Amino acid sequence: MFSSNPFSALSASISPTIMQGYVILMILLVIGGTVLDMIHKKSAQYFFENAKKEKKNAKRSVSTGEKASIAVQVLLDEVLTSGEFCNVKRRLSHLLTMYGFVIFVATTAIMIFAYPTPTMHTPAILPQLWHIGALMLAIGGYWFWFFIRVDVSAEGLSWYRFERADLFIISLLTTSTFALAWSYTQSQGIAGWSVLAFVLFIASSTILFGSVFWSKFAHMFFKPAAAFQKRTTVADGSRENLPAEYDLTDPEVQKRFPDIPEYMGKKPEYMGDGIRREKASHY
Repeated sequence: MFSSNPFSALSASISPTIMQGYVILMILLVIGGTVLDMIHKKSAQYFFENAKKEKKNAKRSVSTGEKASIAVQVLLDEVLTSGEFCNVKRRLSHLLTMYGFVIFVATTAIMIFAYPTPTMHTPAILPQLWHIGALMLAIGGYWFWFFIRVDVSAEGLSWYRFERADLFIISLLTTSTFALAWSYTQSQGIAGWSVLAFVLFIASSTILFGSVFWSKFAHMFFKPAAAFQKRTTVADGSRENLPAEYDLTDPEVQKRFPDIPEYMGKKPEYMGDGIRREKASHY
């Protein structure tokens, strides 16, 4: 199962051209759904208008080198390691789901376009990565669905409660689950169950890539842009019109805000954890 390319075996009943055409169609659906999402939510318009506003309020100019450094920080922190998640469990779940999805989709495309038939020897690493990616996606997704979702863990609602916002995670879970079920039944020669699992796999993946406009799929493209803009506003001093973070024990800060020593003393006491006093069980 882990060493066989399920798509090359499928070529006996479905033409590789049809499989490749399906992949191209899914790519077009993602692009189209993302564009429609941008038009509907006016995301691009918001970013451009907000960038102009922040540029007007900027205290200093950010050089090209600084912007490049910020881009690298965004790539390493927000994109590759999901550093914006303070909850360790949420972060691990997200990383498993994200990397599992990337590996699963990438190896699917490679096997379908480069090794679509049994006559083309598929390197063993590709089907192994395909199965590992599907497993990572399933583990991360089910972990999130049953134990981390905010409305379940924090609000005490039923795990099977379904909202339109859950379309993305549900389609991810069913796609990975039925992909593994299809691969297993195909490798075991269970024809009837294999066909059923394949049909459900295709249906789930079609919903996943075809429902971008209604799901959270498009947010993965906006997330890095939003993180970059946020870091840039800190670098140029505009800070999205939010006040700066000050060390209240700093004499210079106390000179700037003379009421601090009067009401809080020259060495303000530590104010405690605040909302962090309670262990977070949500986003």
